[in-house]
Amino acid sequence: MTKADNMLSILWMLRSGKRMTAKQLAEELELHVRTVYRCMDSLCASGVPIVADSGPNGGYRILSQFVDSPLVFDADEQKGLLHASVFAREAGYPHSEALTRAMDKLKRYANEKQLDELERHGEGLSVIYPPIDGKYRSFLQLLEEATGQGRTLEMEYDRGKGEASPSRLFDPYGIVYWKGSWYAVGHCGYRGELRSFRVDRIVRLRETENRFRRPQGFSAKQFLLGNLLPGSNGRVEYEIVRIGGQEQVLNELCRHWLFGHALTEREPELAVFRLERSTLLTYVPYFLMPYSTALTIESELLVRRMAEAGARITAHYEAMLANLERRKGDEHE
Repeated sequence: MTKADNMLSILWMLRSGKRMTAKQLAEELELHVRTVYRCMDSLCASGVPIVADSGPNGGYRILSQFVDSPLVFDADEQKGLLHASVFAREAGYPHSEALTRAMDKLKRYANEKQLDELERHGEGLSVIYPPIDGKYRSFLQLLEEATGQGRTLEMEYDRGKGEASPSRLFDPYGIVYWKGSWYAVGHCGYRGELRSFRVDRIVRLRETENRFRRPQGFSAKQFLLGNLLPGSNGRVEYEIVRIGGQEQVLNELCRHWLFGHALTEREPELAVFRLERSTLLTYVPYFLMPYSTALTIESELLVRRMAEAGARITAHYEAMLANLERRKGDEHE
């Protein structure tokens, strides 16, 4: 290990508050005792408050106030960092490899009791996210670095309609993780306006020499939500929709991003939403389909649309079933 690693290892050994002799530190860290003395001199020269006590029970120790410094993490802080690394890695965080290396260092310099606690807490948390392709992870790294450096990127983007997308200059103001997908938000040179882009639809991305300055106070999160939430653009018509059901069922419904933002009143077995009228005619009925007969809805418009959508689904699968039965009969002839 390098001298810096040896010094950090000694700090982690002394953070328990116990006195340790140079010989004990050398044996524990598999170092020569002279290496320990040199590290101690460097630590003291750098301002670490190490005290050397003489006598039969003597040894090196750190003053108690240094144990609480930002360089050293307590058990809860270590656990928080470990769990955060699990979430970040599973979500496709662009610098997850660096975070993993940091956690490896944290474990490397932990004592036996700390390491055992970290391992137990690490095994107790699991996160399920859609896997992210290695190419898109590299795109995320480039986007995040360009955001911090104020560097313009050149991007080719798949609009999802089978159409060739022209190359465009893009100033990334921020990246946002929302509902299992990463988004890049910034100024699009092709459209000449603020836009958001799904990272998994980016075809190509490269740096340019151009620079930009992010608008002061700009929030990529608020911009993305403002474009995704119904009623964010222009004047719209709303309708009050009362939905009844078991408390647990309504709790689940209110966790949905659309209904959670539209909630105006809540009782144990009743939820009242202020929903954009156009959404009742389009995708809201399909969001409610999985709840089957568990809900009662007080909105003639929404109930009618759900009945129509249900009839279309029934007709579709009845036709499919008839076709399968026909094919099965042909095979037996």
